[in-house]
Amino acid sequence: MNGRTPLRLRAADADDLKVIASALQDALVAVSEMKYLAEQRRFVFAANRFRWEDEARERDEEGNPVYERVLAGVSFEHVAAVRQIGVNRHRRDQVLGLLTIEAGEGSIDLLFSAGVTVRLEAGEVLCHVEDFGEPWPTQRRPAHPMEDAG
Repeated sequence: MNGRTPLRLRAADADDLKVIASALQDALVAVSEMKYLAEQRRFVFAANRFRWEDEARERDEEGNPVYERVLAGVSFEHVAAVRQIGVNRHRRDQVLGLLTIEAGEGSIDLLFSAGVTVRLEAGEVLCHVEDFGEPWPTQRRPAHPMEDAG
C-alpha cells in the first residue's frame, strides 16, 4: 500500500473499542453496506475511512497537505440483534458519517451524523477492523468545531 501499513485492529473490551472508534471517526458508511448476518451473529460494514494515523505525509504542488482515505472492513461478533434509529430504510444509497462507537451494558452503539444510531445487542465486545485496497488522496481533512476552536 504505497509503503503504508494497512490498519488491522481487534477490540475485545470497551477500552480497545475506544481505539477503534478513533481510527474510524469520520468514516463514511453507505446504509447499503451495513449487513446483519443473523446466523453468524455478526454485523459487518465497509467504511471509507480517513487515515488519521498517517495525517498529511505529503504536499501537493501548491504546498497544500494531501491526506488519505482507504476502504476498511469492520465486523462485530456475538451480535444477537440490531436496532436502527433514524435510518431511512427507503434510502439505501444514504451515506452516513460515523462519529464514534460506544460500548454499553450489553450493547454497542454506532453513532452517526444526522442523529442516526445503530445499536448492536451484544453480550461481549469483539470487533475487527482491516484496511483493504489502496488508499487514495484527498485534500479534505474532517474538521471538528470543538477541536478547531482551541
